[in-house]
Amino acid sequence: MPDVYETDRYVGEYLLFHYGKSEEILPWEYGPAAALDFPVRTVGHFSKGSVERSLDVGCAVGRSSFELGRTSDEVIGIDFSSAFITAAEKIGAGETLSCQRLEEAAEITKVNVSRPTGTNGDGVTFEVGDAMNLRDGLGEFDRVHAANLVCRLPKPRRFLSRLASLVRNGGELVLATPCTWLEEFTQKENWPEGRTLDWLKKELANDFELIEVADEPFLIRETARKFQWTVSMVTKWKRLDP
Repeated sequence: MPDVYETDRYVGEYLLFHYGKSEEILPWEYGPAAALDFPVRTVGHFSKGSVERSLDVGCAVGRSSFELGRTSDEVIGIDFSSAFITAAEKIGAGETLSCQRLEEAAEITKVNVSRPTGTNGDGVTFEVGDAMNLRDGLGEFDRVHAANLVCRLPKPRRFLSRLASLVRNGGELVLATPCTWLEEFTQKENWPEGRTLDWLKKELANDFELIEVADEPFLIRETARKFQWTVSMVTKWKRLDP
């Protein structure tokens, strides 16, 4: 897997993506404001109410983990990038982090980000881990969240096959993916045959019931005038009784 997610540039971009204020990310009044707060919106697809345990796989710098913590007694956030996890842990500890925001050419400004209002970090822990080889002993969870992860894994089926052992009977799974399959992350023989949604249905059919399919746009700022606007497909699943 490429190590770009260990670089200061990507840590800064994702800190801004997860925690930046709207005006810090998108200064243009006519810009796609509906694509902001993606890590909050994906978590919003879980059913209302509180639960005991939640898992956030591919948590990046942790915003969705903190959002899960609003309604979960315990949250574990896991990401392959040690740089992302270090940043998430500092945010969780109450630190304010300064990230570099590229304006244009070599011009850089600094933006300060901190834990979202209404969260205190209690019960939220982070660890470095491989989604395709999650450690033993994680246990079962009421909610499992994985946003923009599946199409970035070298062997995504290995991750999907582990999900049944992670989600409790009756628990919920939310997967978000922009379906942007690239050979730099996943070799073609491990891509879906046909549409990603049909592939997910096939891979998860024995253990999960598909409850909802939705579209959620997201926006990553690269410079003051250049943005990644992408639409992720969000699927919500319910764990079936064995």
